[in-house]
Amino acid sequence: MIDFKSSETAKNLIRAFAGESQARNRYTLAAGKAKKQGLPVIESVFLFTAGQELAHADVFYDYLKELKGQNIRVDGAYPVDQYESSLDLLKAARHNEYEEFQDVYQSFGNIAREEGFEQIAGTFFKIAEIEKLHGDRFQLFADYLEKNQLFVSEVETGWMCLNCGFVFRGNKVPASCPVCSHEQGYFIRLELAPYIQ
Repeated sequence: MIDFKSSETAKNLIRAFAGESQARNRYTLAAGKAKKQGLPVIESVFLFTAGQELAHADVFYDYLKELKGQNIRVDGAYPVDQYESSLDLLKAARHNEYEEFQDVYQSFGNIAREEGFEQIAGTFFKIAEIEKLHGDRFQLFADYLEKNQLFVSEVETGWMCLNCGFVFRGNKVPASCPVCSHEQGYFIRLELAPYIQ
């Protein structure tokens, strides 16, 4: 096994920490833009994912404990997703998540395995799978937004108000929630609502 301090795995961990930290910030900023555009449901999707990116950053950073007090010099390329529309932000996020899934974390996992850090390799591979789920989620909401189906369905379905939890059944979300009066942008398809048991 290679000495951890001089390993490429240690550098990849700090790269991953930086990448996850930046993703969290990008998604938090994107959430703010979605909110301004009257799309609280898209805001929630970005914030929900940002929270998971923070958890990933924490996992990667935790592996670096034995190097505390030191600096690790690395290079890296990180996206600049300076888009105004929520649709463009969703598409950019999808692209970045799929890149982490297909390329970045697979490579980091393979290197960790080659260097003898099997547990770290397993973490890279598992988080890669989560990043795919993130990409799929962003794709789904981008598709709904692009097809003007974020608040309309071809078949009757359930919709939940993210503010108060009211469930409406129908093909089209009401202009405002009949319980809390929050605007249409707070509704999400019931099957996509968070925390449904």
